[in-house]
Amino acid sequence: MEIKNYVLGDWIAGEGNEIYHYHSITGEQVSSTSSKGIDFSAVLDYGRKNGSVALRKMTFQQRGEMLKSLALYLHKRKDIFYELSKATGATKIDSWVDIEGGIGNLFANASLRRQFPDLPYYVDGQMANLSKSGSFIGHHIMVPKRGVAVHINAFNFPIWGMLEKIAVNLMAGVAAVVKPSEYTSYLTESMVKEIINSKILPEGSLQLIPGLGRGLLDFVDHRDVVTFTGSAKTGKLLKSHPNILEHSVPFNMEADSLNACVLGEDVSEDSEEYHLFIKEVYREMTGKTGQKCTAVRRILVPENKIDGVQQKLIEKLEKTVIGNPENKEVRMGALASKIQVERVRENVDILMQSQDKVFGNLDDFNVVDADKEKGAFFAPILFRNNHPFEKDQVHNIEAFGPVSTLIPYKNTEEAAELVALGKGSLVTSYVSNNDQLAKEFVVETAHMNGRILILNSRCSKESTGHGSPLPLLTHGGPGRAGGGEEMGGVRGIKHYLQRTAIQGHPETITKITEQFQVGGNQPESSPHVFRKHFEELEIGDTVFTHKHTVTTADIVNFANVSGDNFYAHMDETSLEGTIFEERVAHGYFLLSKAAGLFVDPAKGPVLLNYGIDECRFTKPVYAGATIGVRFTVKEKIDQKKKDEEDIAKGIVKFLVDIYDETDETVGIATILTMVRKLDQTK
Repeated sequence: MEIKNYVLGDWIAGEGNEIYHYHSITGEQVSSTSSKGIDFSAVLDYGRKNGSVALRKMTFQQRGEMLKSLALYLHKRKDIFYELSKATGATKIDSWVDIEGGIGNLFANASLRRQFPDLPYYVDGQMANLSKSGSFIGHHIMVPKRGVAVHINAFNFPIWGMLEKIAVNLMAGVAAVVKPSEYTSYLTESMVKEIINSKILPEGSLQLIPGLGRGLLDFVDHRDVVTFTGSAKTGKLLKSHPNILEHSVPFNMEADSLNACVLGEDVSEDSEEYHLFIKEVYREMTGKTGQKCTAVRRILVPENKIDGVQQKLIEKLEKTVIGNPENKEVRMGALASKIQVERVRENVDILMQSQDKVFGNLDDFNVVDADKEKGAFFAPILFRNNHPFEKDQVHNIEAFGPVSTLIPYKNTEEAAELVALGKGSLVTSYVSNNDQLAKEFVVETAHMNGRILILNSRCSKESTGHGSPLPLLTHGGPGRAGGGEEMGGVRGIKHYLQRTAIQGHPETITKITEQFQVGGNQPESSPHVFRKHFEELEIGDTVFTHKHTVTTADIVNFANVSGDNFYAHMDETSLEGTIFEERVAHGYFLLSKAAGLFVDPAKGPVLLNYGIDECRFTKPVYAGATIGVRFTVKEKIDQKKKDEEDIAKGIVKFLVDIYDETDETVGIATILTMVRKLDQTK
């Protein structure tokens, strides 16, 4: 079977066969592929001029709905990928992480649409007042880059590796060109086929190069973004590509690193944390046959407990059944390829020169329902290094398989020092039920880690574990781990956006951001804004309310109703030494009274008020002060109907500006409302 390139809107075969794919369990040839002869310049240009252009025309809300639809489509077809995934050596649970974990990334990123405006671009942060009278202000917007995202992915997660990256760039409005590892690209191709068949993404949004892809980076330019996952050595080579340097192309690297799992000093052998630690380390050694960029390579244990931990780990490793995942007894499959077997062996040989092997054999091990010589099998290897400061290869050499090293430490300070010798990790886990120790460890090691998991009995039932990067949190790390970040919720999406400062009059900035800026035009709304449907409301539409003079009775009555008898409201004799001159009105009375002033009570298009953002009380209000409200349409966010029975509606944010008789703002807030649409078909 020939694995083709999906480029320029078609499935195209490369010249010859650059790579042959072999079944990791049986050794039989699965397929072949090549990207030789593909015009990479045309491929990148096609993505820029078709996919990226179409995506940029969509709002964040529309892109989020697109990702959600794609996730639902793929989830219904997930079983298609499991059979082929076995060829990579994956067990059912390994495949679940790769396939359904990848689809889960689409769902998670789709949900981020709620944190973005209903625009093709992002309005970042708060307005900055740059002038005395407020006629000149500044802001920031972030627009999609005008190129493509070029993803160079590793062999170990053929589906997750692609989906976790493209989910982010698609949300940002940038097309992708994916070059998966050629060794497992047959599985990536099967996923891309389903994505293309769905016709959910605009054409050109996703292109696939399953072969070697040599020369691809020769054609990237300043508009593009390159991301790489794999070995630090290869990543550094690509990062220094002359074309990357010449055009200052953003390059995000997520490299394999020497991650650690640390048993806290407080943990006793009869505690639940002790058993959690053994379980977590074992899972990280054997899950995905140790072929995870997040896998535990260094096992740090208090020196008085290391013998016991070693014994428990060996007991579990001895029971590990290696072989064909088709057999239900098998708990660990094969490495992805024979090439990987040789690479892991080479690094095991190096590590063996400086530390003791306490479990495992490179050649003498059994496999179930498979031929050990034909498949890419590798048995777990456990080392012990009693002198980690002198024999430091453990902090420099990574065997990318089921290989890890036990390391003793004296105290938390030394444990942190040992973790840092890895020169940057994607993740470190700390197993402890002592929050003070956890705090000390995290503060001392955060500078060398992209993520830290604190695991104990209180969170273990819902913890996703050491090896699971989560789409709403950053995935990456400093130093050896690559110095970059993938995913990370809104942060990840911003990686594909260009931040630009904008300066001008508030009305101009309001027009650009489609968010009302203080100082902009506030035309009086007629009829009242609560009488208007979603489509009829314009940014800046304002209701100027009647006014109310605050009385002492207001303060007393609100205290009685709310139960808030704070001394500043109720005891004039206690105000000495405070900022208050006399009894002050409750801030929440002002907000409540403001609602009484701006609400039009009759039934209309407004369905409900469901929240308040950014509420501030900026000036004390005493009895005798007169307040009014400027109630302004601040921002509108369209919503898609969930089904035919759903009410067509949108979200409207209103700015509540409460001012006194001097025209000075005394309180300000944003309220969130759902407003019915005039057109109930949308």
